[in-house]
Amino acid sequence: MLNNDVYKALSDENRRKILDLLHEKDLTAGEIADQFTISKAGISQHLTLLKQAELVYAKKQGQYVLYSLNTTVFQEVVRWLMKFNKEE
Repeated sequence: MLNNDVYKALSDENRRKILDLLHEKDLTAGEIADQFTISKAGISQHLTLLKQAELVYAKKQGQYVLYSLNTTVFQEVVRWLMKFNKEE
């Protein structure tokens, strides 16, 4: 079952852009921050919300944290949305 954190995370344009970037490839927080004009602290807050919603994974690699999509949660969202796509 999807939790409310997923909907909150998806409601923000910056977080959706982060998800779009991670759809292309796994990135570090710094690489993500380079794509925005907001502060690194702001990016960190967005990444925290995405992790809480379980939309992204964070894996420590040396001195960096590598972020990647958790496609399982996206599959759950799509399944839920498809319930409303009933053909007449």
